[in-house]
Amino acid sequence: MKTGMFTCGHQRLPLEQAFKDAHELGYDGIEIWGGRPHAFAPDLKAGDIRQVKELARVYQLPIIGYTPETNAYPYNMMIGSERMRHESLDMIMLAMDMAREMGAGFTLISAAHAGYLATPAEIWPRLVDNLRELSAYAENIGIDLLLEPLTPYESNVVCSANDVLRVLEAVPSPRLHGMVDICAPFVQGEPITSYFDKLGERLRHVHIVDSDGASDSHYIPGEGKIPLAPLMRELTARGYDGYCTLELVTLYMNEPRLYAALALDRFQALMAG
Repeated sequence: MKTGMFTCGHQRLPLEQAFKDAHELGYDGIEIWGGRPHAFAPDLKAGDIRQVKELARVYQLPIIGYTPETNAYPYNMMIGSERMRHESLDMIMLAMDMAREMGAGFTLISAAHAGYLATPAEIWPRLVDNLRELSAYAENIGIDLLLEPLTPYESNVVCSANDVLRVLEAVPSPRLHGMVDICAPFVQGEPITSYFDKLGERLRHVHIVDSDGASDSHYIPGEGKIPLAPLMRELTARGYDGYCTLELVTLYMNEPRLYAALALDRFQALMAG
């Protein structure tokens, strides 16, 4: 399996530092976080895309995917007025344009919290409408769109393998796929491998983290409770050979290079064992 670094953990440093660290530490690719100051989609459109493409060329790192910030600050396609919904969709479509231009393998989004007063009768049609519009755009420009489930601490919309499966059945676009951040199933007692069982070839990507089992916190491998060694053996036995992004987000921002190195060392030890 190939490894990816997520640039979110480097957000208090220049984006080039993330590329430099990923290259020097031995990551196979890089997943670009789409927030400021690194790679906010409107900033890319205004000209910053040239820097991202140049960094990928200089450091010889494939861009695995582009992950715009879609969890409510300020964009959340699942909450607010119709104007807010359309603004969120417009931003995601722009992110898909930028992902395509930077040569990213996919654009990754999530369905953030719909609000405590939203009912299932309101949530589901809005989700399907959103993903139909986005998938149609993805088909038109030729980019894959990945939907990430979140933990129940983060969202009340798409949190389980069944949620992702239901979406893929309702929106049967060849450009819409699922993925799994293994924290999400672990904290709610869902087998991580159920994503592979249920989604099959429509599971396109994996975020590897560790978890305390009681929060949405993302820990480096070995610092939580997920049985990662047998899990990785299971994924290998199932034939998964795609990228695994070691998704360190904000917990280790004080020393992103050191923790990215430690995460990679531990992941490689898991694979070797």
